[in-house]
Amino acid sequence: MTMSDTPPVPETKEKTKGIPRILLSAGSSSSGKTTITIGLLAALTEAGYKVQPYKVGLDYIDPSYYSEITGRRARNIDGFLMDEEGVRDVFIHGTEADGDADIAIIEGVRGLFEGFDSFSDTGSTAQIAKILKCSVILIINARSITRSAAALVNGFRDFDRDVHITGVILNNIGGPRHEKKATEAIEHYTGIPVIGVIRRNNSMKISMRHLGLVPAIEERRRADNYDERIDFIKNTIKDGIDIDRLLEMAQTAPALERPPKTVFNPRELQGERPVIGVALDEAFNFYYHDNLELLQMAGADIKYFSPIHDKKLPDVDGLYLGGGYPELFAAELENNVSMREDVLDASRSGLPIYAECGGLMYLTEKLSTGVKGQGAHNMAEMPESTHDMVGALPGHTLMGHKRVVSYNIGSLAMDSVIGKTGNSFRGHEFHHSEVTDIPKDAKFAIKLSRGTGIIDGWDGLTVNNTLGCYAHLVASSYREFAGSFVDFVIKEQ
Repeated sequence: MTMSDTPPVPETKEKTKGIPRILLSAGSSSSGKTTITIGLLAALTEAGYKVQPYKVGLDYIDPSYYSEITGRRARNIDGFLMDEEGVRDVFIHGTEADGDADIAIIEGVRGLFEGFDSFSDTGSTAQIAKILKCSVILIINARSITRSAAALVNGFRDFDRDVHITGVILNNIGGPRHEKKATEAIEHYTGIPVIGVIRRNNSMKISMRHLGLVPAIEERRRADNYDERIDFIKNTIKDGIDIDRLLEMAQTAPALERPPKTVFNPRELQGERPVIGVALDEAFNFYYHDNLELLQMAGADIKYFSPIHDKKLPDVDGLYLGGGYPELFAAELENNVSMREDVLDASRSGLPIYAECGGLMYLTEKLSTGVKGQGAHNMAEMPESTHDMVGALPGHTLMGHKRVVSYNIGSLAMDSVIGKTGNSFRGHEFHHSEVTDIPKDAKFAIKLSRGTGIIDGWDGLTVNNTLGCYAHLVASSYREFAGSFVDFVIKEQ
């Protein structure tokens, strides 16, 4: 059985699933959604709730904080990559996989209605709110506005009445007079209650760089006051938001119908389970929990290793090198010569290797940082330098100011570690690098009909059984991923 042959939901499970849930959205990016979500998750977890976190859209970094705070694997849901049944499948599975959750908290992406195009809600937070039938709390960046906040709330409410905005949180409030005027205006003109007021405070900010927040795994290691900062955010949210009222709103969500089929179903393998080594450290930590869990359900065991800190590869049958920030740890990666040589030897011997974005960069011959380009894009400070990388794939990675942020759509042009020729997928790419000096006879496994890829719409640079791509795949959307990966590893053993 392949992972595309998704089995039906077992008869022993109820056909519907009821769980309190709330969705936090905003008028635009940089309104404070993530910080408020972090504080709310921490406050509810401290109060004894088993809180299941979700992120709308394709984001590795925000969920890394949510997982650490709640002790549960944060899940991503996306209405462009997934159909309605797929969204419900991921959502319901998330509420059960780590023990039954008491409540689900969903953080939206960008503004409430931003999505794939101008005339539909595909890929938007609003789409997810309608699929999951949950109330929306609208976060308003109220800096320098009072009565205008009411106009904003009215506009968002009237734009799509099928999206149920039941409460407002005002962020960046300057003082009591500011709070009073904005609250009175919103409640008078819209009838929607203001359930939270967060005062302006720089201590509520979390470290940023060119791909978003600094990942939790790195921030914890580098910031001596990490726990104190999370506690400050938590206490600010406890003081500023009427959490009891928010819980009441979450309770109004109706039960959801389970999809008739689920992708989350283990399969039995004959013989020993193959071991897939997964790179995990400060440089490589961009993984969707669904991808790792579905690899295990497809029959693999996972063994983590660090390309920065470990001197040798563990004994594995395949490798998965995820995205991350190799550009910020290029010197450390270069200096770990024994690890680079091990990975190169593994690739030359035909070990199946799959690398996404940062993993692709690591597998090329060289990585140059500080390359001059257009725009800043919150770029981290990087010196102008060039470092030797693994060399399993041809090319020279330039880390500059080029910025690619996009959904992508592609199909496989050859059999590979991630599937058979003709398999199609929807994924995404988000990077500030490009691979140059690629030989004319290079082989590519992926042809994109939407997206940038490595060169001229081609992605999935391939040598032997090593494949590196800028495309990020989500295994709960591209359902051939896990089964194909495991089957390919078994075949090559």
